[in-house]
Amino acid sequence: MKPWTRRAVVAAMGALPAIRPGAAAEAGNWPSETIRIVVPFAPGGSTDAAARLVAPGLQQRLGVPIIVENRSGAAGSIGADVVAKAKPDGYTWLLTFDSHALMPILVPSLPFDLEKDLDPVTQIGRAPYVTACQPSKPYRSMEDVFAAARKGPVSFGSTGNGTIGHLVMLMMAQRKDVEITHLPYRSGGLAVNDAVAGHVDMMIGSAALLASQISGGTLRPLMQFGSKRLPALPDVPTATESGFPDLTAEAWWGVFAPAGVPAPILARFQAAVIDAYREPRIARQFTEVNQAELVLGDAPALAKFVESQIRIWGEVARANHVRPD
Repeated sequence: MKPWTRRAVVAAMGALPAIRPGAAAEAGNWPSETIRIVVPFAPGGSTDAAARLVAPGLQQRLGVPIIVENRSGAAGSIGADVVAKAKPDGYTWLLTFDSHALMPILVPSLPFDLEKDLDPVTQIGRAPYVTACQPSKPYRSMEDVFAAARKGPVSFGSTGNGTIGHLVMLMMAQRKDVEITHLPYRSGGLAVNDAVAGHVDMMIGSAALLASQISGGTLRPLMQFGSKRLPALPDVPTATESGFPDLTAEAWWGVFAPAGVPAPILARFQAAVIDAYREPRIARQFTEVNQAELVLGDAPALAKFVESQIRIWGEVARANHVRPD
């Protein structure tokens, strides 16, 4: 996959990629109507929560209604396609999750070009993955899960095929030479509901997704995948501490635009997003309550980060022939 350098640099420099008739007037009048943020996953997950958390702040800063629209399915490609084919006028944006970078691998017949049809705006944040189970389950660690899988069927839920959490579980199961049945869900909220109810033996999700259930005692954490232990999980070992050297895995959330949004509009929306997430109440919710880290970088930084994710996780997805839900 070719790097996104050209578009990212264009956006960062504030130059217009291509001057359409009336583009300057559009930029000067923007925004004058409702702005739509497309979330390519079902309600109840961390991506949906990230969008709804920031929507009121964006509305306050931009002075127009902000709606969050869920378009789930096919590893996020259905919602991403809606945005890729939207008019680049600054009224449709994509707020998505870590499977975004792997869509060309997960969906060979992807109906749009990830490089040409979507421009990066900003990476919102990231959070380490965590595995957890319902407290009545007999697992106190991932070693318990692997031991059980050697004796009989064990299942795990995730927020979908091709998410980094899914790929992490594949890697660990292969290294331990065990089979753990994967149950992909259309959203993190659905996966959490079944894990709490005990319908699935365990699950993997971002710390942001599982934080409230872990703190409330409805899920027991087993392992975390950051480079160090989270303050809220001081007694839960990292993957590296548990015999998986250098295995770190973080969920991430980012904002993208239809290719060709006038640079002044893109820059203003980017600034509004960053400013809204830095609002103390929202920042505290994101970092302290959800145990996530705010990044809020520029467009070239997001482009470079996505390229790194493709290098790291693309090989795992290809080797395991991972396809969308």
